[in-house]
Amino acid sequence: MIRKLVIVILVVLFPQLVLGQSETYTIKKASFSSDKYDEFSPIYFKNGLVFCSNRNLGLSYHSTSENKGLFKIYYIDTTRKAEWESAKLFSKNLTTILNDGPVTFNSSRDTIYYSRNQDVSSKLSNISGPRNKLGIFSAVLIAGQWTKVRELRINNEWYNVTTPCLSPDGKKLFFASDKPGGFGGSDLYYSEWKNNRWEDPVNLGPVINTKGNESYPFINPSGELFFSSDGHPGHGGKDIFFSIFSDSTWLTPVCLDAPINSEFDDFGIVTDTLMTEGYFSSNRDKSIDIYHFRTNSPQVLYTDIQKENQYCFTLNDSGAIVIDTLNLKYIWDFGDGEKATGAKVNHCFPGRGKYSVKLDVIEKSTGKLFFSKLAYTIEINDYKQPFINSPDFVVKGDPVSFDGLRSNIPGFKILSYSWDFRDGNKSSGERVKHVFKEKGEYIVNMELILKSILTSHTHKTGVSKKIVVLNDKQERESRLANMVSVISSLPDIEKYENNKIETQYSEESEFRKDAVFNVELISSKTKIGINSWTFRNVPKKYMITEKFIPEDSTYSYIVDQQMTLMATYPAYRELFALGFKNVRIKIFVLTEPAEKELHNLIRINGAYADSYFDTSDRLTSNAYIMLDQIVKLMNKYPSIKLEVAVHSDNTGSPQASLTLTQLHARLLVSYLVNRGINAKRLVATGFGGSKPIAPNFLDKDRMLNRRIDFILIN
Repeated sequence: MIRKLVIVILVVLFPQLVLGQSETYTIKKASFSSDKYDEFSPIYFKNGLVFCSNRNLGLSYHSTSENKGLFKIYYIDTTRKAEWESAKLFSKNLTTILNDGPVTFNSSRDTIYYSRNQDVSSKLSNISGPRNKLGIFSAVLIAGQWTKVRELRINNEWYNVTTPCLSPDGKKLFFASDKPGGFGGSDLYYSEWKNNRWEDPVNLGPVINTKGNESYPFINPSGELFFSSDGHPGHGGKDIFFSIFSDSTWLTPVCLDAPINSEFDDFGIVTDTLMTEGYFSSNRDKSIDIYHFRTNSPQVLYTDIQKENQYCFTLNDSGAIVIDTLNLKYIWDFGDGEKATGAKVNHCFPGRGKYSVKLDVIEKSTGKLFFSKLAYTIEINDYKQPFINSPDFVVKGDPVSFDGLRSNIPGFKILSYSWDFRDGNKSSGERVKHVFKEKGEYIVNMELILKSILTSHTHKTGVSKKIVVLNDKQERESRLANMVSVISSLPDIEKYENNKIETQYSEESEFRKDAVFNVELISSKTKIGINSWTFRNVPKKYMITEKFIPEDSTYSYIVDQQMTLMATYPAYRELFALGFKNVRIKIFVLTEPAEKELHNLIRINGAYADSYFDTSDRLTSNAYIMLDQIVKLMNKYPSIKLEVAVHSDNTGSPQASLTLTQLHARLLVSYLVNRGINAKRLVATGFGGSKPIAPNFLDKDRMLNRRIDFILIN
């Protein structure tokens, strides 16, 4: 989870923005607020505000001992001259003999949820006791009248449920309640609309709620939470706090700056999406009044800590297909004009974009392609985030360039950039310069105002980056050098979360299937034929096989097939020296059932001559096990034919080796014939030491050359 920095920016730009202004907000008591009566909890409605007030406008409702009325729901049109006398009772249908409000509306403004006492049907003396708790009720607007008043199922006669606020999507109803089991006197809860009813209340948890009292929730159009609390550290009394829900949790609430908050009780806020302006309630002037505010300069709230985009990676060959690095080498082509040698390499790409990466095996002596191991297209992406482009280490007194041009926020147009350098200075614009005057670490914040390309809705987002300010250039160079030296390792290019890889081919993946390695002399779009003059120089010991490759619509002419890559190298070298300059090695995945089963038999039982014959040239038990499996295979597939080819190393004379391998081949075939296999389906061949698959310098390599090949033939 990306940690959030509970200090960073809620900056809103205005045409009249004056950078460096001392106060975050400008406030003014609303003209419709009175000195004598109380007004609180404004909420936007049509062309004005709905709010609560205990003003006495001659209504025949009960009054308090101070000659103030009980709280009722009022409306005022703020597009006109909004004076005290302009306020009107919102709806007689929603007015009771006790206190009414605060309220909240759905997005279409035809459903209201409001707070009131649960019992308003009896005499005042009977319903004004402590058992008549506050609850939330709803009503709908029909033909200009609020009607169908209904009590919500979340109400309870044993505790209060009040100060409702409906989320912008209408799916959650937030409210305050002193129900048992909370964290303090009054906690914030929400109820979710499911299955045509409001579900049981869910506590917002200990990050929001305290041992004190939380109430008056407000969810702005961006889904951010404002609320009042006397339990979180603030200015005194009730203060207004801000939080957002991110990564399955609420972030630590931030207290809004003065003069919105004060030493008195401040609560009941309402704002636009970007907090450009709004209203809140406060008792700072003897009575409770509604104040209008405008945002002048950035308030420290939330941004994400910037994630650094990664362009440098480790590229690594898995090693499943082994090569001999004495004669061969790995060559990486990164698709950006750069290449590197080695099984494991580090490479820095120029930046985000698509690159075609290849890994080839090249013969050192000739520079000729021996085998293509891997090819894929990699798309390196930046994180989807605002991005501060700047140096990490700077020198005090030097101008430092900042920009947000590499911000990557698909689907949105950036309307404005705001900067807070955390040294008392702010700026705006996509490119800015700043001079830090003192050494230290500064959390620079950039906030963007975004407009959705799809919906045209606007919202804000921000990012933070640590800038280290040093005394001089020498200290900066030292810090940069030290930073390079402590870099431990680069991420694996195939495992990095921000990369997308589309594989063209991976011979490593193919090798894990039933695959063999073919020595291909030539590949042609037209049929050449195995008796063509093209192959006149191919030694007789090689059997040319023609394979049609449907995927490429090509004919492939194969002269050798082995189970390991390096076993093909001697044949490759010999044929290349004979003038076949297009010879190369290709992996081939077996698809025919008989081929696959034979391949698995060889892999399981092995095919080394040393384990098939004893010193007296007699078959061993290992040979019988393998040959009996061959009998079953040939009986299962009666149409197949098999060549049994025996090879030796280079010890002894060539003629003696040839004679011995021919003898061994006949012995193996004779056993198969004696077990019922038709001799016409079998070919016995002895090659002596003419077809090695490994150097003959070491005994372990000579043992590889003393082998038996079981080959299906046409």
